[in-house]
Amino acid sequence: MLPKFFRTYQHKQFTYTPLYYNRQKEELEERIKRIENELQGETSKEYKPGIIKGSFKHLHSMRKRNNRASTLRLIIIVIILLTLVYYLFSL
Repeated sequence: MLPKFFRTYQHKQFTYTPLYYNRQKEELEERIKRIENELQGETSKEYKPGIIKGSFKHLHSMRKRNNRASTLRLIIIVIILLTLVYYLFSL
């Protein structure tokens, strides 16, 4: 127990390789695939997710609005409970 108490621990080492995103290259590859499919006569109807400009801002405002509603609901519930407790103890 005593040797373990005075021992200094080594820091953890992680093997992290960062990923780089080249937007222009991705868009070019997607365009090339789409054009090749159109030339071959194939139409793809699979889901292709994309980041819509302003979607994060919209999501943040929705969460903020939901948080306000949740807080208001909690305040109303606490007020109702306090009034019930007051009436029960005042009888």
